[in-house]
Amino acid sequence: MYLLNALKFSQKNLLANKTRSFLTILGIIIGVAAVIIIMAMGNSAQRLILKQVEGLGSNLIAITPGASDEKGPPAALYGIVVKTLVNDDLEVIKKDKNIKGLAAIAGYSNGTVLVSRDGTEENLSLMGTTSSYLEVADTEIFQGRFFLEKDDNNLDKIVVLGHTIAKDFFKNESPLNKKIKIKNHYFRVIGVLEEEGTSAFGAASQNDSVLIPVKTAQKLILGTDHLNFIRIKIAEVDQIDQAKKRVTEILRTQHDIDDPSKDDFSIKDQTMALETLKGVTDIIRYFLLAVASVSLLVGGIGIMNIMLISVNQRIKEVGLRKSIGAKNQDVLNQFLIESIFVSLVGGVVGIIFGVVISFLIFVVVNYLGYEWEFLISGLSIIVAVTISVLVGIIFGIYPARKASQISPMEALHYE
Repeated sequence: MYLLNALKFSQKNLLANKTRSFLTILGIIIGVAAVIIIMAMGNSAQRLILKQVEGLGSNLIAITPGASDEKGPPAALYGIVVKTLVNDDLEVIKKDKNIKGLAAIAGYSNGTVLVSRDGTEENLSLMGTTSSYLEVADTEIFQGRFFLEKDDNNLDKIVVLGHTIAKDFFKNESPLNKKIKIKNHYFRVIGVLEEEGTSAFGAASQNDSVLIPVKTAQKLILGTDHLNFIRIKIAEVDQIDQAKKRVTEILRTQHDIDDPSKDDFSIKDQTMALETLKGVTDIIRYFLLAVASVSLLVGGIGIMNIMLISVNQRIKEVGLRKSIGAKNQDVLNQFLIESIFVSLVGGVVGIIFGVVISFLIFVVVNYLGYEWEFLISGLSIIVAVTISVLVGIIFGIYPARKASQISPMEALHYE
C-alpha cells in the first residue's frame, strides 16, 4: 500500500510539470534505446559475419605469414605486410604425400588495382590465385573457363571476372575473349564466376574481384614474390589436426626453423578462425555498448538535476510531512521512489523505441540483400530495465538524502 501510494504521488508530480518531466525522461529514453539497438545490431552483425565464414566450409586450413599465438590473430590481419610465405612453400605442401586427406590447395596474392575498359575504370580487388581456386572456394564458373596451371607458369595475361564486375564493364554483352586493362597491361577475359551472396559490410567478395594467375599477378601487376595466404581443403574434418601438424613440419623445414617459438607463419583451421573472429567482434560489441551507455550517464545527471529542483520546490511539503510524524527515512524513500519511477518510465519507453528501430534496421538491411537476423535477446531487455532502475537509484540518492535532511523549522521559515 505504501509503495502504491508513493507511485501515485510520483505520477502526480510528473504530470504537474509535463514539459520538464518529458525532457528529464528523454535522456533515459535515448540511452536505453541506444543500448537495445547496439546490442541487437552487434548480435546480428556478429551472426552475419560468422555465417559467412562458416559458409567457406569447416574443412579448410588457412596458412598466413607471420606468427601468432593460439588465441590471437596473425600479424597479417592487422595490415602488417609479412613476406615469409612464398610460392615454393605452396609447391612443397602440394607435392607432399604425407598430408592425409589433402583435397586441394590454393595460394593467394592480393592487392587493389585500377581496372579499365572503354572509359569505365574502377579500383578493384585483384586476386592472384592458382588453378585450384574453384575447388578450394567451393564455387563454379558461370561462363567460360577458369585458368589452368600451365597458364600460371606461362605468365599468361588472362582474367576471370566476378559476376558484378562483368556486368559493370560489359553490360549485356558477353565478356569472353574481350580485353580489359589492369594497370598498364591488357588481359583477355576467359571466364566469369557464378554470383555469390551479398558480403558483410561491403567487404570484397568474389562478385567484385578480378582473378588472374598468381605468378602473373606477382610479377606483372603487384611487383611481389610472396603470398598473402594459402588455403588447404581437407577431405574429412577429422583429418584436419594431422594435416595441420604435417604442414607445420613442412614449413619449419622450408624456413629452417628449429625453435617453434620462432615460427614465421600461422596455421589455423576454420574452428580456430571462428573463435578468433568471435573474440574480435565481441570486443567491438562491448566497446560500442560502453559508448552507448554514456548517454545513460547524461540521462542520470538530468534526473538528479530535476530531483534537486523538485526538492527545493517542495521544502514546505517536506516540512509539513515531518511536522505530522514523517521520519527522515520516509522522505528519503518517497524521493528515491520518484527518481526510480522517472527512470523506469524512460527505460520502458526506450526499450519500445529500441526494439522498433532495430526492427526497421532489420527490414532495411535485408532489403539491401544481406541475410540479417532480427535478434533481440531477453538479456538485453533485462539489462535495459536493470540499468534504468540503477540509474534511478544512483542519481536519486543525493536529492533524496538532501530532502530527508530538511527540518520542520527550516520549512516554516521558507517562503
